[in-house]
Amino acid sequence: MDDDPRLTRPPPFAEDLGHGIFAVDTGFQRAGFDAAYLIVEQGRAAFVDTGTNLALPRLLGTLEALGLAREAVDWVIPTHVHLDHAGGAGALMRALPHARLLVHPRGARHMVDPSALVQGALAIYGQQEMDRSYGEVLPVDPARVDTSSDGMTLRLAGRELLLIDTPGHARHHHCIWDAASRGWFAGDTFGVSYREFDTARGPWMLPPTTPVQFDPVAWRISIARLLAKAPRAMYLTHFGRVTGVPALAEQLLAMLDRMVEIGQNESAGADRHQRLKSALSALVRQELRAHGCTLDAARIDALLSLDLELNAQGIAVWLDRRPATQG
Repeated sequence: MDDDPRLTRPPPFAEDLGHGIFAVDTGFQRAGFDAAYLIVEQGRAAFVDTGTNLALPRLLGTLEALGLAREAVDWVIPTHVHLDHAGGAGALMRALPHARLLVHPRGARHMVDPSALVQGALAIYGQQEMDRSYGEVLPVDPARVDTSSDGMTLRLAGRELLLIDTPGHARHHHCIWDAASRGWFAGDTFGVSYREFDTARGPWMLPPTTPVQFDPVAWRISIARLLAKAPRAMYLTHFGRVTGVPALAEQLLAMLDRMVEIGQNESAGADRHQRLKSALSALVRQELRAHGCTLDAARIDALLSLDLELNAQGIAVWLDRRPATQG
């Protein structure tokens, strides 16, 4: 579905990507950082990822601007249950009377009872940042929760959406293949790519090795499964649609290898976290310069400050979890 005459113009914070797909900037952290997607087919709709609880007005506003009733939404599908992807699921489900939540089986319990997610985020961010960026994380009624399975097909008004299990960034991650657009709603499995770093060479990719389930071996397998479909596009939560997928995958995997190498080289010592952050910062500056990025170091650090902090934490967790035989 490229054009539906029933749809009106999206609001300023949403972008029409064609094929009935709209990217909604959730406003989390900054503009162009965090997206939710709305898929519309023959008057029925599904959200993929939700942003945080504070994104609710934008999600509902997009429906309203497109002339879609809340009752038209059949599915809410978080790619995984990290709060920047699913923190708003509880609030959104309360606003959508007919929708069902489809979540990875490893993440379902966290949607029904988000207390562990909240406590984990509190330990990282603190209460003030939780209040500012996430708001209250609400539970989802267990009677409205379904779990995905690897290879299952969902139909949205006849439009087929295929779900596959994609660990690597998180064990509770699935990706959604949309045959109509020949694209994957990839969550974080295909990395993050911010438009500020686009150059004549195209987008720049970074693997988000955030706590606590980073697994580079599983991640490579997941990326290979995505590429097996020969996708024309990846719909990234961070941020937006990217094309030229094979070249981006090569870049992403090379960065993944470099980050693993950094972890192995900085695997011990009391100041490990700071050394990991410094090494990751030096790596991204080097790679962005090679990519043709002309932003100064301070601007790069500002745009990637959250990513570098969480990536250093995630690599440290992975280092501590590895069997001794892996070094």
